[in-house]
Amino acid sequence: MKRTRLAGLLLASTILAAGTATAQDVTLTIESWRNDDLTIWQDQIIPAFEAAHPGIKVQFTPSAPTEYNAALNSKLDAGSAGDLITCRPFDASLSLYQGGKLADLSGLAAMANFSDVAKSAWQTDDGAATFCVPMASVIHGFIYNKDAFDALGLAPPATMEEFYAALDKIKEDGTYVPMAMGTIDQWEAATMGYQNIGPNYWKGEEGRLALIKGEQKLTDEPWVAPFRELAKWKDYLGDGYEAQTYPDSQNLFTLGRAAIYPAGSWEISGFNAQAGFTMGAFPPPVAAAGDTCYISDHTDIAIGMNAATKHPEEAKAFLEWVGSSEFAALYANALPGFFSLNSAPVEMADPLAQEFVSWRGKCSSTIRSTYQILSRGTPNLENETWNAAANVIKGTETPEDAAKRLQDGLASWYEPQK
Repeated sequence: MKRTRLAGLLLASTILAAGTATAQDVTLTIESWRNDDLTIWQDQIIPAFEAAHPGIKVQFTPSAPTEYNAALNSKLDAGSAGDLITCRPFDASLSLYQGGKLADLSGLAAMANFSDVAKSAWQTDDGAATFCVPMASVIHGFIYNKDAFDALGLAPPATMEEFYAALDKIKEDGTYVPMAMGTIDQWEAATMGYQNIGPNYWKGEEGRLALIKGEQKLTDEPWVAPFRELAKWKDYLGDGYEAQTYPDSQNLFTLGRAAIYPAGSWEISGFNAQAGFTMGAFPPPVAAAGDTCYISDHTDIAIGMNAATKHPEEAKAFLEWVGSSEFAALYANALPGFFSLNSAPVEMADPLAQEFVSWRGKCSSTIRSTYQILSRGTPNLENETWNAAANVIKGTETPEDAAKRLQDGLASWYEPQK
């Protein structure tokens, strides 16, 4: 009897050991375009997951941002891509799902932790399938040198009138370039210019959805007005802004030579490390005191499952964890400026991140107007808006001409705008 019981225990131990060994052999690989947060994944995020999920190992293997789409597509076609795929918002990821490269994750329990708006960047147009778990959004506004503002007796502007009055005072003083932004790379002019201030004119989601439905046109006043504001910016960008790159603008601000930086919240971590002065932030100023404010709270990053992964259950376990409140708090605080899309509230430790995310309680959120549906054709509305915004700032194209060019391009292929 004892011998039989001992044999049974030994057999059970052997089976358990074999099961553990098999589980420990499972390694999940994550593909990503974010290579600036490698150490955060390695030192904070992955260890937290592995501690709670013994037997599953995770490797984070990013590509350069500009190479990610092409590299990922090549790997997926060759069958060598990782198990988990970091997802860009809207069409880039939608095309992967439609091509059978990303799995449908609608059945994950964690999907209940996200609103329809949070999931919209990683769903089919009809919302029937969700193929990536939302991770974070970025918020647009303006970061300013608080020491410079204090020295000049300035308060963060709430209206456009106050905004230009502050810029005029900074320019008149001459100590600082009023605003750090260049036009040579073009995308900043649209992303931190047009898409930053624009929602206050086209009323956020109201205008964005009206454009998709064909109920508004890019030549309508709410869409031309932001270009008119951008045309005024050139007087405040300093000498040589036409040849100023994105890194040049970052350096101009963090070295304390510029007072205001039209920003995305993704700058927070880098600016915290580089700036030797106190920073503050203010949302896009409204036209008049008392107006409803709108912010671009843009769905930025999510993560999905390679439909061809050999470890679907382990990958789903990781994705369920990504959808948890634990991950939301860990990610948002490890990467201040990338704000959780989880419905669970997250307490932010970084004061600048606290300021940005507080605008969600004061303003209506929207996403960048060009990202959903409207950049699927040629000419690409997103890329054309980069060029138009840069031209308007430089004065080589009028706001009205830029808007007409964008409208004509969109109408040439998008049926609701014809």
